[in-house]
Order: sequence, then C-alpha cells, then structure tokens
Amino acid sequence: MIKASILTLGCRVNQYESDAIMQELAKNGVEICDKDEVCDIYIINTCTVTSESDRKSRQFIRRCTSKNPNAVIIVTGCYAQINPDEALAIDGVNFVCGNNGKSIIAKKALELLDKNQEKCTYMPDIYSSRFDQMSVSAPLTRTRAFIKIQDGCDSKCAYCIIPKARGSVRSDNRENILSEVKAAVSEGTKEVVLTGIETASYGKDFENGYSLADLLSEVNQIEGLERIRLGSLDPVSLTKEFIDNIKGLSKVMPHFHISMQSGCSRILALMKRKYNIDMARANIEYMKSQIPDLMLSADVITGFPQETDEDFAQTLDFFKEQRFMRLHIFPYSKRKGTVAYSMSNQVPEDIKKNRLRHLSKLEIKIRKELFNNFIRTHKVASVLFENYDGEFMYGHTCNFIEVKAKSDVKLSGQIKNVALISADDERIYGEIIDN
Repeated sequence: MIKASILTLGCRVNQYESDAIMQELAKNGVEICDKDEVCDIYIINTCTVTSESDRKSRQFIRRCTSKNPNAVIIVTGCYAQINPDEALAIDGVNFVCGNNGKSIIAKKALELLDKNQEKCTYMPDIYSSRFDQMSVSAPLTRTRAFIKIQDGCDSKCAYCIIPKARGSVRSDNRENILSEVKAAVSEGTKEVVLTGIETASYGKDFENGYSLADLLSEVNQIEGLERIRLGSLDPVSLTKEFIDNIKGLSKVMPHFHISMQSGCSRILALMKRKYNIDMARANIEYMKSQIPDLMLSADVITGFPQETDEDFAQTLDFFKEQRFMRLHIFPYSKRKGTVAYSMSNQVPEDIKKNRLRHLSKLEIKIRKELFNNFIRTHKVASVLFENYDGEFMYGHTCNFIEVKAKSDVKLSGQIKNVALISADDERIYGEIIDN
C-alpha cells in the first residue's frame, strides 16, 4: 500500500486544507501515516508568517527528504507561495504548489509517484476571484470540526506578508459551507469553528450582500449542532450591527479571538491597522454588555518598530482594563517585503522579549482572577469534553475556559455538566455531575 504523510505548519486554515488533502488521498487507497514513518509521499504545508516559520518549513522539507530520498516531496502553503523557486531548489522536492491550487495536490501526488515526473511548480493566481474548493467530509475528531469559509486578506498591515501569500478575499458559497457543517454533524461533531484568513471578510466579495452574520444565522439552525465558534476577528468588524445580529443566536459561543496587535493607538496607526483604541474599546464594551459570560482572547505584538516604553505602557493599561482571558503574544519579527521591514528605530530583541514577559505576567494574573470569579458566579458549567489521558477528561466551557475533571470512562465528544471546584492560572478543575 502507498504511504503518505502530511506535515502542517501555521494556522487553522492550513490544518483544514491538510485534512482535506489527507481525506482525498485516503479515498484513493493511500495509507496516511505519522510524520516519523518512512513514506512514499510527503506533503509539507508551510507557513511564512515569521522568518522562523520559513526556517521550520525548510527544516521539515529536508527531514522528509532524508527519511526517504526516493519519496515524492510536495511543498505547498505560504512559504511555497512566496518563495517557490527557493522551495523547488531544495534537494528531493518534486512539486511546489501555490495556495490556490491545493485541491489538486492529492491527484498530483499519485501522478508523480506513478510517472516520476521532473520538478515543476503550479502557482494559480491568488488574486483571482476563484475560491479553491476543498472539503472535509468526515472530521478527524467528533468533538470539533474546522470549516474553511474564506481565503485571502485585503488589509495591508505594515508587519504582515500574508496578503502576498494568500491573495485577495475569496469566500466559499453558503451551500458548500452548510453542506459541510451538516456532514460533520452527521458524523457526531458537536462543535464547528468557521475559519478563514480574514474570517470577518466573509461575503465581502459577494454582490448579493450575504454576510458572515447571515451565514451564522443559517448555521445556527442546523439540527444536531451544539456550538459555533469563529476564527480570529478584527476589532473593526465587531460593530454594533454585527453584535446585534448574532447575540440572539443560541449556538454562537460567548468567546471571540480578536486580532488586537497592540493597545496603543500610535502603534496601531504605524501598523496600518483599521482602528484605534477608542474604537476597539467601544466595540468590545458593547459586546460585553450584550453577550453574557463573554470571554475574549487576542493576538498581540510586542516591540513593533518605534514602540516606546510609553507606548507599551498604554498597551499594558488597555489589557488591564479589558481583562482578556488569553493573549497570544509574539515579539515583532521582520519580514522582507513588508513596510515594517525597513522602518526606522527597530526595537532591540531583548526589549521585545522583556515586554512580552511583562504582558504575559499580566495575562496570567488576570486569567486566574477570571477563572475564580467564574467559579463564584456559576458553580456548574456545561463542558464539551475532548481529550482523555486515562484518568482525566479535558474540555471547554461555552466561553472556552479549559476544564479538567476525573473520569473512569472516555467522554470525548460529549457535553456534561461539571461542578466547578478550583482554578489555577491555566484551567478550572471540577467534578462531572452526570456521567
């Protein structure tokens, strides 16, 4: 039997696309194996969000070629899109595929294996209106399914290479998305995550005005589905109109991940973001007033060029005030081809990392306070369990607090009521009430 392995770096969209490729290979009789096994086909789905991502992408490629020098090696994803010639030049690579051509990869892999073709690339136009149609007919887990609804980004943020790697906004049509959600639910999935490169831009390329809020309303009506979550959203997209349209949707969970990047208006302007702190604050506070038990997480960059101590102090003050449950904090990383790459007053690495440590310390303190307050006010919470280690189940509340509870049986994919007992700075501990 032909064996294949797919190595995935980067975002949830990449993971979704890898899952779709895996399923297509499996349909054609290919055995999907762990990355450490010797395989006939290796597919590396790369990331280029930082220079470290590029390095890891190249490292993964070379690891595969050393494992089996005779294997078919296919490189795709954002690093492949930005640096196709560099990827193709790596010894052992047979085929480099752009982000808008991933739907052909399974077929191409088998062709290459059969015909042993020479090195080549396939780089469809990422700025076209074509949405590269892929699907995951059966989710890899019954707990949660990621559904790609959109690709591309029309923002021109000063630090980001992704628009050059993913192209313009392209949305999948509602029929495909609803069909995929229903298929996941029919397999036992309780929760779906609607995700994209710029999730809130879903529908902006449609002429009929159909929007993300419209899609959420339709997904909310799917029988058997329990929970809906969304990929990362910009603060500018969290308008009063959007919140009013979704706040009554019972299956949309009270947790949102916000692409904040900074808590300082001056730095946001330098980053070429579409909002300032006053706008972000107003949108967030309206959300909190309308959605009970709301929890938020966010992406933050420390040490963006020209960020002063005063600028960073404003960021600390903003996150103290707004009390996000989790922060994904990254020190600024220079990316060639972006505006910020050549900006003056680049912040030294030690200062970037020191600011990261300060923000992380604040995050941990706030998270523990939020967890203890949630225990005091709720006592019991509904938890969708996911992972089992032989003694404990791990899952998440509606507002995405991680819960750990002892269990004699595996409850993955099941929703149970849990009595909340205690918390540390990572999760809440509880006892399952109905087993």
